[in-house]
Amino acid sequence: MQAPFYPIIYVRGFAATMSEIDQTTADPYMGFNIGSSVLRQNHQGDAIPFYFESPLIRLMKDHGYVDAFKDGGYLDDPLQDNNKTGSIIAPAKSVWVFRYYERASELLGNGQRVSMEEFALDLRRFILRVRDATCGDNPDLKANFKVHLVAHSMGGLVSRCYLQNICRHGAPQGLDDTGLELADGKPSPHYVDKLFTYGTPHKGIDFLGINVPDLGPLDRFQVSNFHRDRMREYLKISDESVGVNELDGGFDPDRCFCFIGSNYKDYEAFFSLSKRATGPASDGLVMIANAYTKDSPRAVSHRSHSGHFGLVNSESGYQNLRRFLFGSLRIKAVLYVDRVDLPPGVQDKFDKGAAVRGSYHFDTSMSVRAGPNYVMNERRYSQESAILRSFDSLITNKKPTYLFTGHLTKSARMASDRALMFQITLGVRVPLFEINKSFWFDEHFEGFMYEEQITLAIRSESIRYGFSQKHGIGNPAHLADEHKDNGKRKIKVPVGTAVKARPGFQGHLEITVDDWI
Repeated sequence: MQAPFYPIIYVRGFAATMSEIDQTTADPYMGFNIGSSVLRQNHQGDAIPFYFESPLIRLMKDHGYVDAFKDGGYLDDPLQDNNKTGSIIAPAKSVWVFRYYERASELLGNGQRVSMEEFALDLRRFILRVRDATCGDNPDLKANFKVHLVAHSMGGLVSRCYLQNICRHGAPQGLDDTGLELADGKPSPHYVDKLFTYGTPHKGIDFLGINVPDLGPLDRFQVSNFHRDRMREYLKISDESVGVNELDGGFDPDRCFCFIGSNYKDYEAFFSLSKRATGPASDGLVMIANAYTKDSPRAVSHRSHSGHFGLVNSESGYQNLRRFLFGSLRIKAVLYVDRVDLPPGVQDKFDKGAAVRGSYHFDTSMSVRAGPNYVMNERRYSQESAILRSFDSLITNKKPTYLFTGHLTKSARMASDRALMFQITLGVRVPLFEINKSFWFDEHFEGFMYEEQITLAIRSESIRYGFSQKHGIGNPAHLADEHKDNGKRKIKVPVGTAVKARPGFQGHLEITVDDWI
């Protein structure tokens, strides 16, 4: 078993009604095998299909993984011919589906609802099963055994319950922990190398700005799993000062990637009521602000929570997944605004003591070379997902703006140039200002005061960047000044309008690059 090609376990998302649970149970792969056909246009303007096969099939094609099913069962089922106690039955590069809803279904189970803690215990049991199938009785293999958890929606919360609760505190009172190798009174190994979540409500689900309720015994569909008080309970959050979306010492935030959706309009579940209650800056069910764990890497894509345009069945989701699991470099981009220049009329009022309010929209995206069919990160004003920052936070508090974290992989290079290259687009939109609580329309024009495409090329000996308007698209003409910070390479890329432009701004992108395993 060689890092980073560990077994992958897929943990699917929430199913509300018993009909949905049965439908989920009837699919062996529980959605990880579903692809999509997205219409694009060719150079003549004709619509052509783009087929994304599915994350499962692409992992097989691109990285040599195999699925863990054979002859109507898992590879380690007793009826399999090659199943011998203590032998290695499955390869490390295998994809396993944690079918946790099976026992709760009427189709293959008893039809009884199961708690999050019980699901997490079942996940522990399943991980040990994968360990035994891929390691046999080999003590060296067992000592180095790890898995990657890939989870959609509530599956990410099941994974967190496993990591933050079960592996640190053992089985809750009254629940069976037979054979789970849980240490008594102290933490147990969790065997998880990386956790990747699609659209997981790490901070709960809000409708119309209100957290979904905990209805107790009346909660037929277990919606309380997304109520923050109930989440604190099954995640075993240590203190009131710790946020619900914090991993709280149960797992390294750097090794949890959160892939987030922003296309609420194409989410049709719950009779389209959900997307009406969440609205913009959501995937139709989970708000962007609720879809990541604190201090973890994250990226946003214009995809919905599920369905034909969902997060899991997307090229952009898969590209983030494989680069996070198997990538070579990690890239983090943060925007620092050093100065904001107001329109002359607003500046005059501000200098005279007027209360000025306004929020700037920051458009941003990140794409890689030779990746025309997807973007790694995308937040746009036109898609109602741009980053919003107030005048006060930029000027008074000097708060930096996190843009994204991405991962690059050497295996995806297709050009003769051995550099790892990517492009950042950045746009800053002029706000409609308020002066003394009244809108200021004088001299106001809608639009972007700044738009630029920045190309970066990373080599072992250098980092270069270039601006499309000055150097041409894809031309990193400028050699960056690097400095090291705890082994990480950092550069500053100056951004901003012309110095005398009003309105305008001046700032810089801080790009951090480090090795990723």
